[in-house]
Amino acid sequence: MSAITRLLEQARTEITRYTPAEAADALRRGATLVDLRPTEYRWRFGEIPGAVAVSRHVLEWRLDVTSPWHIKELRPGDTGQEIILICNEGYTSSLAAYQLRLQLGLSNVRDVIGGFAGWRDAGFPIVSRLE
Repeated sequence: MSAITRLLEQARTEITRYTPAEAADALRRGATLVDLRPTEYRWRFGEIPGAVAVSRHVLEWRLDVTSPWHIKELRPGDTGQEIILICNEGYTSSLAAYQLRLQLGLSNVRDVIGGFAGWRDAGFPIVSRLE
C-alpha cells in the first residue's frame, strides 16, 4: 500500500464525510461549502450555487478563523463552525479536511463523498459557466 493511500485512509477515519444529500441538508442548516477545485474545473463542469471557491494552495489562510485573511463567510474565532470541503472526486477534500483539523483546530470540517462528481450525479443543483 502506498504512503498516500495510508494517509488518505487515516484522514478518513478522523473526519466526517457527508453523502451529497447530507451535505445539502447541512447547507440548508447554515454550513459553509468550500469548493477546492481549480478554476478551469469550475468553468468547465459547473459550480454549486452558494459554494465559496478557495484554491487549495491558500486554503489554510482563508479558513483560519483567527486570521484577518479568512473568508467573510466564517465567523472570526469560531473553530466549531461547520465547513464542508468539496473537490472533484473527494480525495483532495478528505486530505484537506484532515489537515485543517490537525493544523488549525477546526473541529467541524467535513468533506463530500464522491466530491463534485457525486454531487452532480446525485442530481443536486449546479450552475454552468459555459453555455
